[in-house]
Amino acid sequence: MENEGGVGADITLDPEDWSELRAHGHRMLDDMIDYLEHVRERPVWQPIPETVRKRFRAPLPRDAANLGDVYEEFSRSILPYATGNTHPGFMGWVHGGGTAVGMLAEMLAAGLNANLGGRDHVPIEVERQIVAWMRQLYGFPEGASGLFVTGTSMANLIAVLVARAAALGPGMRRDGLGESGSKLRAYTSGAAHGCIARAMDFSGLGTDALRSIPTDSLHRMQVGALRAAVEADRRSGSQPFLVIATAGTVDTGAVDDLSGIGAFCREQGLLFHVDGAFGALAVLSSEIAPRVKGIEQADSIAFDFHKWAQVPYDAGFILVRDGEQHRETFASPAAYLRRETRGLAAGTQWPCDYGPDLSRGFRALKTWFTLKSFGTDRLGAAIAKTCRLAEYLEERVLAEPELELLAPAQLNIVCFRFRAADPNRVNEQIVVELQESGVAAPSTTILDGQLAIRCALVNHRTQVRDVDTLIEVTLRIGRALRPNWRGSTMAAA
Repeated sequence: MENEGGVGADITLDPEDWSELRAHGHRMLDDMIDYLEHVRERPVWQPIPETVRKRFRAPLPRDAANLGDVYEEFSRSILPYATGNTHPGFMGWVHGGGTAVGMLAEMLAAGLNANLGGRDHVPIEVERQIVAWMRQLYGFPEGASGLFVTGTSMANLIAVLVARAAALGPGMRRDGLGESGSKLRAYTSGAAHGCIARAMDFSGLGTDALRSIPTDSLHRMQVGALRAAVEADRRSGSQPFLVIATAGTVDTGAVDDLSGIGAFCREQGLLFHVDGAFGALAVLSSEIAPRVKGIEQADSIAFDFHKWAQVPYDAGFILVRDGEQHRETFASPAAYLRRETRGLAAGTQWPCDYGPDLSRGFRALKTWFTLKSFGTDRLGAAIAKTCRLAEYLEERVLAEPELELLAPAQLNIVCFRFRAADPNRVNEQIVVELQESGVAAPSTTILDGQLAIRCALVNHRTQVRDVDTLIEVTLRIGRALRPNWRGSTMAAA
């Protein structure tokens, strides 16, 4: 204890025996590859036993433990009770299935332990290459900027902040929102993701400054209603500044009229942002890309590589047409971030100049590996397959008298329900029993007051047989439940 913490103390967190660590590492890698290879043989999801939960109430460890013992605890208590989105039967939320390639790339990134806030090292160049690729993919100009973030929620917040700064000018960062800020108004679909309202909240503009525009029968923003709302706000003395369209709504996968909204924004001098959390990557498929026509007109696009591109979590991205405005929104000079002409601190524009984070992981590497290993054609084919599976599921629903389609499949999401006298309660129970059965894991949503079984087909591993299993088990559970609900008969439905 005499030398503890002293200059000469021999303290390190490296292993005493590298060969032993290597053996553990090989075992872990083999086990995780086995896990992915045989994912179909396991339940999609299973409830966590109380005995397992209690293990995570243990006090903070003070003493070291053997790595093998820690890994055994992971294998017993963590691995079997994960979300399940690697499984082909996971259909509940818009989660990508990940790939073995992405898993290996994440390991390499962890080994490098690079901080991509800035400075002059190749990991920054990898991220810049992906920014250039995304400019090419969406037809954005050379000066457009991009940034990896946790997910589209953060990307949408950055888009709102960039638009706010553009509307109020550079003095806003010093003086605050002021009276002009209180007049700003933004517009989005009534079917938009909740993170849009949160972005308005976090930006200081307030959720009341966000106008919710009605949707049509396909859950798309009504451009006529948008025009009326903008005109009404201008007459009242407010300042419209931003329209946020959606490419793939969270409930139904609906795509707003991006071409029409883009044209309206140009006419009105409004910034045009697209929340394309998963739908933006439809451009990778020549078959599906026409469904998001007009996205190339956007002033900014938010999306997730960890959804349709199957990159392991997390890998969100924001692309901004006016890169200089993006930089001016966030850049903050500081002595400890001084830029040099030579050495490790060389470079004038660092990623920390484009977002709130100085400490940033190497998310770009697993994305780079994914794009390089599979190529956009193969990724696009996987995207198109999920949309065809959604069309197949829609056909299966329409062919079953006991099922009812609640929204058409526009991309890869299908919403339906089992017919019953008390449909909301019955379908809620069906979803819970499906999840607990381990064979399929859809989720629920509410459409026009009706609870829907919501199936988001995102995982590249999902096949026709998984859709068939979902339908068969849904019907079996629904039929078993029907007599248990008050007066429920097909005639009553």
